[in-house]
Amino acid sequence: MTTLTAQDWHQKAAALIYPTGHFIDGAHDAGGSARFSVTNPATGRELCTVASGDAGTVDRAVASGRAAFRSGVWRRMAPRDRMAILQRYADLLDAHAERFALLDTLCMGKPIRDMLTIDVPSSSQTFRYFAELSDKIDGSVTSTASDAFHYILREPLGVVGCIVPWNYPLLMASWKVAPALAAGNSVVLKPAEQSPLSALLMAELFIEAGGPAGVFNVVNGLGETVGAPLSLHMDVNKIAFTGSTEVGKLMLVAAGRSNMKRVSLECGGKSPQIFLPDLGDMDRAVSYAINGIFGNMGEVCNAGSRLLVHRAIADEFIAKFRAAGTDAYRAGDPLDPETNLGPMVTDSHCARVTGLIETGVREGAKLEFGGSRPALPGSYVNPTLFSGVTNQMTIAREEIFGPVASVIVFDELAEAIRIANDSIYGLAASVWTRDLVTAHKTVRDLEAGVIWVNCFDHGDMTQPFGGYKQSGQGRDKCLESLLSYTQTKSAWVHLG
Repeated sequence: MTTLTAQDWHQKAAALIYPTGHFIDGAHDAGGSARFSVTNPATGRELCTVASGDAGTVDRAVASGRAAFRSGVWRRMAPRDRMAILQRYADLLDAHAERFALLDTLCMGKPIRDMLTIDVPSSSQTFRYFAELSDKIDGSVTSTASDAFHYILREPLGVVGCIVPWNYPLLMASWKVAPALAAGNSVVLKPAEQSPLSALLMAELFIEAGGPAGVFNVVNGLGETVGAPLSLHMDVNKIAFTGSTEVGKLMLVAAGRSNMKRVSLECGGKSPQIFLPDLGDMDRAVSYAINGIFGNMGEVCNAGSRLLVHRAIADEFIAKFRAAGTDAYRAGDPLDPETNLGPMVTDSHCARVTGLIETGVREGAKLEFGGSRPALPGSYVNPTLFSGVTNQMTIAREEIFGPVASVIVFDELAEAIRIANDSIYGLAASVWTRDLVTAHKTVRDLEAGVIWVNCFDHGDMTQPFGGYKQSGQGRDKCLESLLSYTQTKSAWVHLG
């Protein structure tokens, strides 16, 4: 953890120079006259204005990526040479950790401590993992008749459009960009308009690491003016998207309306955690429940927002959650290393979260603590716990994307599984039990892409991350993710 103080970080922030254009064909691009404002949600004040791209900007970026792809400068580079560049790139991410931390903290309010201990090291780890896989993309030779030789090649797709959210600006970009590059593709990255600044530094450092111009491009702008043209572009071979379910569906429509490009989606979630009477260490389980919903201000797709607790332990669980959770996360200056709860990303999102809290009270849920806003400037919401929630209440069904937990009491495991699966989402889930048979049966029956047993949000780069149902399709991290940025070519050679 950094030894810098809040004052030190504010001094560094004051001296920070923001990149505010696009990055196309290996260089910063100032863009046209259209610009949009980037606001610090902790203060409500404008940080800077950034060039707002349009369909023409997207065309230029895609053309640059396509030219680099056709030239073979990246895709036909020896895999271990690509590996070396991506490993140098990961080193540069670590070397610029403070700058990345400042950029994302100032844009979206993430505590600086989280950037330094989670986001930046996880991003460099992502690039190292996929760098190591660069020469592990294998083809195959099949057994055929004696007069034929049949082999299957696995090749990169071409130009990949990566559209990423604001809750983990650097990390979510890394999850998309790293496997796309490792497989030999070119990339056009569209960051969220709320948090565009770290993406420009990412692209700049790719060139510094030795990456060829045109392989990694960034276009800033709104969803309507940049995201839509990118998803509809006839020369983009894949869209890799993380964001809302509503927009994810538009990506699928755009693929059908254009060139039938591939689409991978990681969308919303309403993750259930099932706590059974034989969970063992109650304090540990409650600690995971608290961190699973209040971490990153609850702005996490797989946040464990639905706490399904067996009636036999419900009173104790709620009492322990209330005792440990009320002051576990305290709102404060995100540039203070002691702060672990930053603001919501925007005023409008803050209003949405507080509106859903009011809906929970109105629909009859019991407010155990929180539900208010602290006396701070900026878009803050205090951590909130509801009990007495049913799965039909709005707060149990809608993705709040804020620090709001709901306790739902059940009597039998079958009932808990039914409640857990009664959702349009299926991103993640967990079960807490010491019974091995119960654990494996629950994993089998839960409809979710990621399931934890006696923990929450654990994992490493080998773990596929993605969901069932309207939480999306495709997987991030893992070997499967790398292969999703490739396609196969079958060659049949007649030897007669």
